[in-house]
Amino acid sequence: MPAFGALTEFAVAEAPPVDWPKKILESVDRVTLCVSSLVIPDKSVAEGVLIKSTSVVWSEIVEQLGSDWSVAYQLPWEKWEELIAGAFTKDGYDEVTLTPRSGDGGRDVIAIKHGVGCVKIIGSVKAYKPHHYVDYNDIRALLGVMSGERDVSKGIVATTSDFPPNVESDEFIAPFLPTRLELINGKMLQKWLSDISKQDK
Repeated sequence: MPAFGALTEFAVAEAPPVDWPKKILESVDRVTLCVSSLVIPDKSVAEGVLIKSTSVVWSEIVEQLGSDWSVAYQLPWEKWEELIAGAFTKDGYDEVTLTPRSGDGGRDVIAIKHGVGCVKIIGSVKAYKPHHYVDYNDIRALLGVMSGERDVSKGIVATTSDFPPNVESDEFIAPFLPTRLELINGKMLQKWLSDISKQDK
């Protein structure tokens, strides 16, 4: 799986980053680093890597986030992209693509659900510290990408932090909310991940 090597891999002989939270490091140790990342790749496609499933580490981290959201601010931004890709996979989307770290065209995750009511979602992930709001221009940039990709049903901006207080009344953003554009702040993200993790229990 060399094409997936762009993701931060934790091979058996490689130690995880020392700045990871202690509880997560203990969880990683419990699974003896038998997985290479938070998501399991399927194959490379033109837009990135298709996700096959989530790993045990994904579930462990989501469990920690459910009880302690401060863990969110200790995870590297690239791990957040994997977490969100894993969330779409666990939530029943048929095709979930994790885009490359660079040259992603403003999309971090692409999620498609086939069948009746087929949808294609492009997601932008903003792993920010508390009180670091997502900039208006970042939201408008995703709207620009959506206008250029005619087959996109919806755009989602997910952040560990929050959005500006008056974002929903912005004249360029408001017309798209909530059916064409969805803004998921840290509190909503914590609930979504927690709800998804309980589906298999």
